Formats: sequence, structure tokens, C-alpha cells
Amino acid sequence: MPHSDSISRVALKKITPDVSGAMGALHSAAVSAAQDAKLEPELLELLRIRASQINGCAFCIDMHTKDARAQDETEQRIYALNAWRETPFFTDRERAALALTEAVTLVHDGRVPDEVYAEAAEVFDEAQIAALIWAATVINAYNRIAIATRMVPGGYVPKQKNG
Repeated sequence: MPHSDSISRVALKKITPDVSGAMGALHSAAVSAAQDAKLEPELLELLRIRASQINGCAFCIDMHTKDARAQDETEQRIYALNAWRETPFFTDRERAALALTEAVTLVHDGRVPDEVYAEAAEVFDEAQIAALIWAATVINAYNRIAIATRMVPGGYVPKQKNG
């Protein structure tokens, strides 16, 4: 159902700047943990897109598909992400990260199964698993913020890839 413009939504940054700042700090800390754990930025964008697809967050899908393209992600993989299990386009490492992300995102649907965690533990070390869990948690929180406040997709412009 398309969103209605009949009800004005709260501007969280304006009304609760301390909480918004804390959320930004959590995001920054999660990004730093991922960098310290040597997780690829491209992998994190796939994770963010997938969680946003599951949650139906148009704003975050728009943002993170643009960021993924800026990281040289292919259109084919972006388009196939919602059916990643059915394609040969993703590595075992990416599949493990996507499965863990889905389990964290759908935690109400049976928690994070041992087999999903074990699959991740085969290809990621503990610091990387921790960073993946934080990244999934942060994007899920941002999805809920964007959906609750009806953030409008389309205007985001990504930073260019470093380097």
C-alpha cells in the first residue's frame, strides 16, 4: 500500500538530536568494527540491501543499492539479491553473511538457527561475525526509523569509492 501524505511524521533528528546522534555513533562504531575485522565494504552493502528488502524499506534500498553501485557492485547481483539462494552469483562467504543477516532480521521467525551461525563460523572469524551481527542490527534499526518516519527515497547521492 503506498504511503499517505495526510499525516506529517516526526523529524527525529530535530526532536531527539541526542538519540539520533547516538544512533549515528552506533552506526560509526559498527562500521569501524567491520573495518577492523577486515570485512569488505561491498559485502556490507549486500547485507544492508538484503535486510532492507526483507523489511520493505524503500529509502534504505535506494540508498544502499546506490552505495553498492558506487563500490562497483554489478546490476545483476543487486537485482538477484532477493533470490540469492537461487543464483550462482554469490560466494560461499557472501551466502553465509546473507543467511546470517536474514536470520537476524527475521529473528522472530525461529531465532538465529545453529546451522546458520555454524555456516557463518566456517568462513568468518569471531570479530567478523560480531561485526556482521552489528551491521545487521544497525540496518534493521535504520529500516524501522525510515519506515516509521516515512523517509522518501530517491534523493540520496552516494560518496564515491575511495581509491
